Amino acid sequence: MRKFFWTNFLMPISAGIPAPDFELHDDTNAARKLSDYRGRNVLLYFYPADDTPGCTKEACNFRDDYSAYEKAGVVILGVSPDTVESHVKFKKKFMLPFPLLADEGHRVCDLYQVWGPKKFLGKSYEGVLRTTFLIDGNGIVVKVFEQVRPSQHSVEVLSALAEAP
Repeated sequence: MRKFFWTNFLMPISAGIPAPDFELHDDTNAARKLSDYRGRNVLLYFYPADDTPGCTKEACNFRDDYSAYEKAGVVILGVSPDTVESHVKFKKKFMLPFPLLADEGHRVCDLYQVWGPKKFLGKSYEGVLRTTFLIDGNGIVVKVFEQVRPSQHSVEVLSALAEAP
């Protein structure tokens, strides 16, 4: 029997619709709302876990390309179900220059419909489906990147930014 979650009844998050607002605590334990960034472009990326190979690669690529994002006027926000304490260690270890938001109960992951079934080494479980949303200064989703490849993702996003009007 298939499970139905409340997110099954939400409209999919896609380009052209308003990005759902939320509030989460960052790696400094400060509360951050998406709406606090109105007037600025936001790269909102969801990743499974701090300090794992793919997530580290993705975060470090965003770090290495950070000046290009600043030049393009883009704020980067990383979201995972890890704790604030985990984010503190991850951010410090890899010198990440952008906020990491703690979504411990995966409420925002559910809201953005990036929490779902996964498989690894033949085992099924639920977790974060690596997804990125590019949101404009008016809070509208411009582009959704699904099934992200961590090692190539930052280049992919920068390319999309260069192509944007």
